[in-house]
Amino acid sequence: MLSNIPTNIITGFLGVGKTTALNYLISQKPDHETWAIVVNEFGKIGIDQTAIDDKTGLAIKEIAGGCVCCALGPALTMSLAMLIRRTRPDRVIIEPTGLGHPEGLIDIIQSESFKEVLDLRSIICLLDPRVIDQPEVLSHSTFIDQLNLADVIILNKCDLASEQQITAVEQRALAMFPPKSLVTRTHQGQLSLSVLNQSHNFQHQSDYPEAHHSHTTEAPKPNLYFPKPNVPIKQTGSSSDAYSCGWVFHQDDLFDHERLLSLIKSFDSIWRLKGVFNVGNQRIFYNRVLDETSVQPIAWRRDSRIEIISEVQLDWETIEAALCSTIIAQQPK
Repeated sequence: MLSNIPTNIITGFLGVGKTTALNYLISQKPDHETWAIVVNEFGKIGIDQTAIDDKTGLAIKEIAGGCVCCALGPALTMSLAMLIRRTRPDRVIIEPTGLGHPEGLIDIIQSESFKEVLDLRSIICLLDPRVIDQPEVLSHSTFIDQLNLADVIILNKCDLASEQQITAVEQRALAMFPPKSLVTRTHQGQLSLSVLNQSHNFQHQSDYPEAHHSHTTEAPKPNLYFPKPNVPIKQTGSSSDAYSCGWVFHQDDLFDHERLLSLIKSFDSIWRLKGVFNVGNQRIFYNRVLDETSVQPIAWRRDSRIEIISEVQLDWETIEAALCSTIIAQQPK
């Protein structure tokens, strides 16, 4: 019987670089180990699966359409049990949505179903130092408790932040009580495997324990989509503090990269945007956090898809029409 499987939670607010950090950890996975990875997304379409590197000894389960810390807790319990039974992993890593409160996950890991099976190790929270200039995030209850419940705080994206921002955030992290086992700086999610083996301190307490019950999204549906050419499938969702909309396009829909990039940069009131698109000779991953956009090639070779998260309800129909206007052709067989 499996028991005491080292288990980590990687948290952090929207756009802080959790998936990039997870990929960096996966690149260091010992060849003889099997890791079970659970990735949770607030949006219903599911984009992160396209961005996680494939590697031998890796089993990935994506749960989209809400927060596994609360509304999708039963889905996590069932998926995690099946994943452990099927893969018999040497380590489990859970990456909740950036809007996810970690307390619900801790409760699940410590429940009767898993308390003898999973050994909760360090909870790792990634933090963008530039958040010091974003009061709406600093005051968000989930953001506050992601830090409160973490054992390790990683100041990520330090290459994009000023020394003043980094120092201000670092001082706040170092002053927290109970103290963290590690507060350190990095960029591009470059983490050592040693961060996974820190112990979890159960004395860490949340300030807003009720926050992880505030998401009321409906139960997830299978994310198998079969769109027609030029006719994407749309899925919307919402919670008490966020809205999401995602589209899946036919695999042969071919997009104009420059027009698409310009469009993505032009959207107003976007909190988070991820997308992967067929631009002809390659697939491109588009990643936007607030007003900052990056692009990179990606190995995904199936459909094109995009997910948007915002604080306010947006005109999804207008956005869909704009996205469709960047389709230039059907890719020849």
